[in-house]
Amino acid sequence: MERWRLIVNGRVQGVGYRQACCQRAQALGLGGWVRNRSDGRVELEAEGCSQKLEQLRIWCESGPAAAQVSSVSESVIPLGGHDWFEVRR
Repeated sequence: MERWRLIVNGRVQGVGYRQACCQRAQALGLGGWVRNRSDGRVELEAEGCSQKLEQLRIWCESGPAAAQVSSVSESVIPLGGHDWFEVRR
């Protein structure tokens, strides 16, 4: 088990990114959350097996159809004990 923090840059707010990300993470069986940041980026923390986290990171690089992702940064952080995934406001 690992926990990753991903910061997604580009046109990622107001395009359904958080909801689509939540659905993808849930489909992968990951726990954690996703939220909009005040600087226009999207931040998420997800935990699960490294293969599933990598699949989510790859999805984040494109996101939903209306998004225009310019970059995704990732860092490994301590486990948080989330066994569900949610959209935070």
